[in-house]
Amino acid sequence: MLKAGVLGAGHLGKIHLRLLQQSEKFNLVGFFDADEVNAKKIEAEFGYKYFDTIEGLINAVDVVSIVTPTLSHYECAKLAISKGKHIFIEKPITNTVVEAETIRALVAQNNVKGQVGHVERFNPAFKAVRDQIHKPMFIESHRLAEFNPRGTDVPVVLDLMIHDIDIILSVVNSKVKNISASGVSVISETPDIANARIEFVNGCVANLTASRISLKNMRKTRFFQKDAYISVDFLEKKCEVVKMKDAPLSPGDFDMILQNAEGVKKQIYFDNPEISNNNAILDELESFADAINNNTKPIVTLHDGTEALRVATMIIDQF
Repeated sequence: MLKAGVLGAGHLGKIHLRLLQQSEKFNLVGFFDADEVNAKKIEAEFGYKYFDTIEGLINAVDVVSIVTPTLSHYECAKLAISKGKHIFIEKPITNTVVEAETIRALVAQNNVKGQVGHVERFNPAFKAVRDQIHKPMFIESHRLAEFNPRGTDVPVVLDLMIHDIDIILSVVNSKVKNISASGVSVISETPDIANARIEFVNGCVANLTASRISLKNMRKTRFFQKDAYISVDFLEKKCEVVKMKDAPLSPGDFDMILQNAEGVKKQIYFDNPEISNNNAILDELESFADAINNNTKPIVTLHDGTEALRVATMIIDQF
């Protein structure tokens, strides 16, 4: 079991603490939080050991889970890496691309591993269809949330849209060619609603919308590719796969057949995979433990986190 510690005991930090304690792959040593009053309250309520310095916690563990505000990710990661510790770092990886690239270089130099908390990669609905997404040429993504003051210190692109940016970059095997975007600040000092169009060199186009001032929550992405349409509902953890194949010579009474202008007939059929329920955050943490123990590449690498941040920054620069 890997000795683990958590930096930051806010909403998400408390989830990390609970799951690391539950996990059979980690031994939770304790946590550090800059708010001493809050930290001691959490220690008293849950029994997690509170360290009064970052250095004290880092020295006591093998793996550091960084769940602090984004602005402090860089300094926390740098300190942990310098002491030879593996880092799990929540999204976005850092505040700037330059910081992210520095972290990547330090990890390589110190022979430790790093993973970024892009948790939607572990969403059971996405996992169920991931292997069926091949060369999508049009992607549409909507991530809408009801207003919550938590997270409004950063633009909605870094708060919400970055989830979908990472998902899209993970399935489109091509470089970004062009980005156009617009964003509007309604309640916050930074944009609360944004739309971006990402064009890739291979011709794929992705259209992303993110809002944190909606009346209802929605997290859906649709992938269109040759002979298939794939829909993923990240919120409801559901997916739908609609495929097309050459129509049989003698269709059945219930077969759905389409015929195009050239007279070519195609059969439409559903190929919905089974979805296995999971705890996505626990899965991502334990997958990182496996990468460390087996000396394999993490599922969401620091490179992945850096590229998601790079595209997010390019979008924000358009506002």
